[in-house]
Amino acid sequence: MLLLKTDKARDELRPGQRSLSQRERALLLMADGRHSLTDFGPLFGGRDEAGRAARALVERGYLQAAHALQAPAPEAPAAPVAADPFDGKRSLATTRMFLFDLCERMFARRDPAQADALRDALREARERDAMLAVARTMIADIEAHAGAERAASVRERIERLLPLETAA
Repeated sequence: MLLLKTDKARDELRPGQRSLSQRERALLLMADGRHSLTDFGPLFGGRDEAGRAARALVERGYLQAAHALQAPAPEAPAAPVAADPFDGKRSLATTRMFLFDLCERMFARRDPAQADALRDALREARERDAMLAVARTMIADIEAHAGAERAASVRERIERLLPLETAA
């Protein structure tokens, strides 16, 4: 289950508000519609306990299921829309962190040895071209296992994170 903060949760997270425990507040901070109960498990000593805490926060009005806010998908979108808008600073460091995160989310459980190899390759990739070579390997594997659409969205995200190349 993916969770989102409610207005009540945002009020709780404002400075000076402290009606929840630190772990509950941490769960609120992570509830962005992209993290599941599995992601919350380490905060609570396991997925089951995280689930109990999340359900209690839902019942108390701090969280809601992400699907509750999603509108039905349009039948034929005019143009592809990014899943998560990014208007932050473009940088190699940001791109690199995204690739490490992607490695964890897409490869660590399915193929730990491949995840280790990708992490090592990313650590060794000191230049843009080397980092992009690792990214191409990741995208090819994502396409093989999750489909062309998922691979295209990852490719698009990388393009939005990379700094624009300037002619020298």
